[in-house]
Amino acid sequence: MTHQETATRDAQLAILLDKAQKGRLSRREVVRRAAAIGVSAGAVGAALRKAPIVRGQGTPVQFWTGFTDPDLSVLRSMTDTFNAQSGGTQVELRQIPPAEVTDVTSLMTAVRGGTGPDVYLLDRFITAQRAADGLLQDLTPLLAQPLAETHLPFAVSESSFDGKPYTIPFNTDARALYYNITLMEAAGVDPAPLDPANGPVTWDALAAIANQLNVADANGNYTTMGFIPWLNQGWHYTYGFSYGGEFFDEAACEVTPDNERVVAAFQWVQDYCEALGYQQVQAFGSPSMQPGFAAQEHPFITGNLAIQITGDWYINQLRTYAPDMEYGITFIPVPAEGDTSATWAGGWSLAVPEGAKNVEGAGEFLNWFAGEPGQRIYTKESAHLPTVSALLEDASLYEERHRFFSEELLPIAKNRPPLPVGAQYWDELTAAWQATYIGEAEPAEALATVKERVNAQLGAFCPIELGS
Repeated sequence: MTHQETATRDAQLAILLDKAQKGRLSRREVVRRAAAIGVSAGAVGAALRKAPIVRGQGTPVQFWTGFTDPDLSVLRSMTDTFNAQSGGTQVELRQIPPAEVTDVTSLMTAVRGGTGPDVYLLDRFITAQRAADGLLQDLTPLLAQPLAETHLPFAVSESSFDGKPYTIPFNTDARALYYNITLMEAAGVDPAPLDPANGPVTWDALAAIANQLNVADANGNYTTMGFIPWLNQGWHYTYGFSYGGEFFDEAACEVTPDNERVVAAFQWVQDYCEALGYQQVQAFGSPSMQPGFAAQEHPFITGNLAIQITGDWYINQLRTYAPDMEYGITFIPVPAEGDTSATWAGGWSLAVPEGAKNVEGAGEFLNWFAGEPGQRIYTKESAHLPTVSALLEDASLYEERHRFFSEELLPIAKNRPPLPVGAQYWDELTAAWQATYIGEAEPAEALATVKERVNAQLGAFCPIELGS
């Protein structure tokens, strides 16, 4: 090794030791990275003894989330429970303003300014892109066990990038059709066709039921509506999957939003909204889709919307804000009679951003919070589904309505492709989705544009193996 090579290696080792002293790297990770530059474990150990790692003792772990109540209250209670049982690590929970699905602007700004959190709740499907952006730390040295041994395979895949875990799956969910029996019966509309015992209805049959419930004032503005396709969890993926569409071709390494079945799904939604009046539907539904909108003011909660697509967590929303409502939960509709209903699962994850100051404490917290102890609490209190495989078998965690999700829907649920351009793909799909359901773009053209824009960025990462 030349003098210059030795100097370079020593400089790299010094950087690793500095990060260790500041609590940004664990001992295990320092040893692993040092080995990659040719420094033995013994030499690293000697250096660490001379410069002991600062483990952040006495410095609270900063935990950020954009969650709102009622789930925020559950997170606060869980944090208190962790603090009470911890041998030393204490966590401070901070609520940041709710944002759009892929918006991590506040996190990125804080990380760059050196004021970021130690743990962050991230929508799991964008893990790969945020890891590729250099925003997240590889969690391998912090995990109590490999994720594949404890968590659901699809959630592990979503939490990974380049074969490494960058987040720990915290929860999952599935989407279904909720219907307000109280409202329907008051309007003289029979809810029986929506009973899950009858299987899924077709989208056209749902439209016929919903249109009996629309009420407009003298100016033509809706005061009550039966159904708004794009409200709540009526996303592009929801409809694309329901029509049997595919969003990614792994063999060709390209996104496929122009798949004919995805286009057909977009077209059905556009036709539905056009028939009811684009502007009138938008005026009624759009306020509740804004970040931070009060859950108790949602039109389904207030009794002004009869049917919506949403997830299992809404059981807790209704328990909190509409305890007297009689409602049902059933399968997402299908294009034609005899088709199999489809749903999809998403969920959140815990990340340790680059720049975290208490990495050791963060590791202790996230293993508890996203491990079996924390997920056991969260599943029962919030009506989300766990990603810890063993908890799916514990019937005590699920009330009757929630078992419909854990037993009927999660086993067949699809998931969004966890791509290193996943956040961009979501945003491009959303822009196309919104343009079509308000009548400003044709589905086929809008989705072709999405394909062109996303594949232009995806190529740099090909080939991509999605795993389980």
